[in-house]
Amino acid sequence: MKKIIEFSFLLIFAGTHCLGQNYDQPMMYLTNYTIAKGNNSIGYVKLTAGEIESITVGGEHEAAFKIHKDHLLSVRPEKLKPGAASFDVIISVKTPSGELTNKFRIVKDEFIRNKVIAHRGAWKNTGASENSIAALNHAVSLGCEGSEFDVHMSADSLPIVNHDPTIQGVSIAKTNSRELLSRKLANGETLPTVEIYLAAGMKQNKTKLILEIKPSELGKESSIALTRKVVTLVEGLRAQAWVDYISFDYDVCKEVMKLAPYAKVAYLKGDKTPAELAADNFFGLDYNYNVLQKNADWIKDAKSKKLTINVWTVNDKYLMEEFLKSNVDFITTNEPELLLSMVK
Repeated sequence: MKKIIEFSFLLIFAGTHCLGQNYDQPMMYLTNYTIAKGNNSIGYVKLTAGEIESITVGGEHEAAFKIHKDHLLSVRPEKLKPGAASFDVIISVKTPSGELTNKFRIVKDEFIRNKVIAHRGAWKNTGASENSIAALNHAVSLGCEGSEFDVHMSADSLPIVNHDPTIQGVSIAKTNSRELLSRKLANGETLPTVEIYLAAGMKQNKTKLILEIKPSELGKESSIALTRKVVTLVEGLRAQAWVDYISFDYDVCKEVMKLAPYAKVAYLKGDKTPAELAADNFFGLDYNYNVLQKNADWIKDAKSKKLTINVWTVNDKYLMEEFLKSNVDFITTNEPELLLSMVK
């Protein structure tokens, strides 16, 4: 009897907890989850371990997709549902040890490329609370390339969106989710879970969701547990096309890449050279502007190694001009309106 491996999720309170996830089990993934205009190739079907013998495509939109002999997934544009922005496809892979089946969401790539990353959403000039759904929606409405948000984990393992490890004087890591979700942000919103935040962001395909995994105050083990919860949640919601990852914890970044080899991951702390990041297959560096000013050659070095360059948190017009001239890939700012006026 062939073995079918699928993800199962249970909604608890307002978050998603993975039940019985075996991180040593081979996982199926795509190398890309978007359809680029004028390019029918999407990405390759791969496994984190094991050999692919055959692949089949199913689901409501199966007629619009094709698997090639080299395991490349491509699209038949003429068969896509008119007006739709995303398409779910079920992919089954036969391996020597059994069969793996998963559903993926393929998204039309209409994401904006203008370098502007709204830090904790667009909140400063809008009246929204930091890291709120309103701040995210403002960032989308403004036309930012990305909206950054921060993630911690409650005592009962629910990923929560908040910058600080505490909310209204209460430790997130030491407090259960029921109590945390009873708290309101300054703008009246309930403290958002990662699931709710991602669901809001997935209603559009213009602005990327830049997910920062915060190191846990409880130590490395808890940080890695949060990382696994978050990646599993992104996979379960089929949010891969929207989410890029960042963290100050190098081990967290490497864990994301292990669990989701397709993921675009950038490191925040600023204590690694571009060569070190490239050797560990990072997507990019995401350093404070002081670090890049002190190590100006890192920008050129990062480009030569095909690493993306993000600089944070730049709120001064002069600094924005400086880094735009350096042609960095992204600038994270609390003043997205100002930066947008300079790049348009």
